[in-house]
Amino acid sequence: MLLAYWCVLLTAFMPVMWVGVAKFLGPNKMGLKGNHNPREWLEQQTGAQKRAYWAQLNAFEAFPPFAAGVIIAVIAGGSVAAINVLAVAFLVLRFIYGLCYIADMASLRSLVWFAAVACTVALFIVAAIG
Repeated sequence: MLLAYWCVLLTAFMPVMWVGVAKFLGPNKMGLKGNHNPREWLEQQTGAQKRAYWAQLNAFEAFPPFAAGVIIAVIAGGSVAAINVLAVAFLVLRFIYGLCYIADMASLRSLVWFAAVACTVALFIVAAIG
């Protein structure tokens, strides 16, 4: 199995990680005991917990084009090395993105977001020249 496929799997679960940060860390911990209305609870949070929730939402948005890019690049016969490098870079960048979001480092977050988007675009380019 390609390393890129493992990156797709890990990226698929990244939203769960960020919402876990929101629910289990910070001054207003929800934990599992108050898990009856988690979306309502998340909407009422502020600060780092709210930003962790937003990182979760953004992770959901970033996943489909990335996963499609990996799959299409592999099907098109693109360079396995290039696909793996781009997938690992995307995964690492998206993790850094979430950390920047939670830490409220807006300018760096935007730069990292752009770099991760570039990885996704590059996967489609690898597919096109495959």
